[in-house]
Amino acid sequence: MPPVRPSSRNRILLVVAVVLAVLAAGWWWSQRKAGDGNGGYRTASVERGDIRVAISATGTLAAISTVDVGSQISGQVTDVLVDFNDRVEKGQVIARIDPSTYEAQIAQGSAAVASARASLATAQAVLRNAEADYSRKVELAQQQLIARGDLDLARAARDQARAQLNAAQAQITQQQASTQTTRLNLQRTVIRSPVDGVVLTRSIEPGQTVAASLQAPVLFQIAEDLSQMEIVLAIDEADIGQVKAGQNVNFTVDAFPERSFRGRVQQVRLSATNTNNVITYPVVVTADNSDRSLLPGMTVNAEIEVSRRDGVLKVPNAALRYKPTEEDPATATAGAPAMRSGGMATDLPRLAQSLQLNPTQQVAFDAALVQMRERMAARVAPAASQNGGGASVLFGRGPGGGQQRSANPGGGTSGAMRQRMQERFNQQFAAFRASLDEKQRARWDSEVAALVSARRAPLYKLVDGKPQPVTVRVGVSDGSSTEVSGDIREDEQIVIGTERAVEKS
Repeated sequence: MPPVRPSSRNRILLVVAVVLAVLAAGWWWSQRKAGDGNGGYRTASVERGDIRVAISATGTLAAISTVDVGSQISGQVTDVLVDFNDRVEKGQVIARIDPSTYEAQIAQGSAAVASARASLATAQAVLRNAEADYSRKVELAQQQLIARGDLDLARAARDQARAQLNAAQAQITQQQASTQTTRLNLQRTVIRSPVDGVVLTRSIEPGQTVAASLQAPVLFQIAEDLSQMEIVLAIDEADIGQVKAGQNVNFTVDAFPERSFRGRVQQVRLSATNTNNVITYPVVVTADNSDRSLLPGMTVNAEIEVSRRDGVLKVPNAALRYKPTEEDPATATAGAPAMRSGGMATDLPRLAQSLQLNPTQQVAFDAALVQMRERMAARVAPAASQNGGGASVLFGRGPGGGQQRSANPGGGTSGAMRQRMQERFNQQFAAFRASLDEKQRARWDSEVAALVSARRAPLYKLVDGKPQPVTVRVGVSDGSSTEVSGDIREDEQIVIGTERAVEKS
């Protein structure tokens, strides 16, 4: 192979250098175009998806109905017929207490009743004799054969005999009642299950003495039904207003870390608990346990789903926090018209379209809408001239005369202001509202009330490399994304911040 001459080698090196220079220039140009495309702004896309708002809490699993089985009498336990986890039926014998004491008391009571009956017979005989003596002395007294005092003594003896007879009868009743009480205590020596269920705990053993004095001791704890479980969650007072009966609950237990269980809020109890100046409210959650995998006493980590929005437009929360700098001329000059386009004047036509208006109703709505827009323009024009059309107009009085929301999604309008806005809309659309039927009117009132009380905030869409402000209605937030609606579309780019300036060397 002949050697390469110097002139050929120089041409090859020159071609390689030119190619590398062209590639470097192309890369620099693409980077410059990319930088010019976003104008130094960090952006994110408007997405459509689901937003789920949940409250986290912890609690303990328990059976919905748990019965403490105790003893009303004292004595020594002779038999314990069930153990932990045994299934029992209502009326089943689960333990026995020594009945000897009560059997002896019954025998003693029976003897006392027999003695009282004998005393009754004696009293009856005494009474018959006293009555006969009194009858004889009545006849003699009428014939004046005996003194009046003898008749009085006979009457007293008769009355005394009657009293003794009544006392003997009461003694019999007393002894019978005492014996009946002893018989009931004898029956209570046999302890039966009051419900169908499962034995959770057993606190006695054969030979143990039960002392029932002021309080009945708990011998067994029986869960009535373990196919349904109960969780009592402690919810902070700041979150309790969002919790309602019927809301879904997802929870996990340490025994099954990879498995998620579902429940439902059954009750929000009013009994507050103060722990170190922290107020919490108990919330009762029921959960299905058909497979018996959940056990009483397990610790639960639960999330109460207080709100869920499916298939809605959402933006990162950083987009709602972004505010342009005063030095940005594009934002300052294009602000006012864009911000006004996202208010009630845009929402009301969509609401009217959903009501399926007839031609007469549509004419009435269009007339009221034109009147509202004219009043809006009359309010905004003086404000814009005073502020020079600058960005400060964006946060002036918005559609309907209300104060425009700030970029903070947590901002709110006062109740008095919302009431004034509601009254103003009622006046402007009174004729249109009167033309609606009952169903349309109910929906119109509820939707207008929701629009008036809705939170609003400014967003900045990136159009041709420049931020364009627009007002959107803000919905629920899960902490990272927030639901928005208004003059905004899916996949549009919104500004969430500015790029850091790169120092030139």
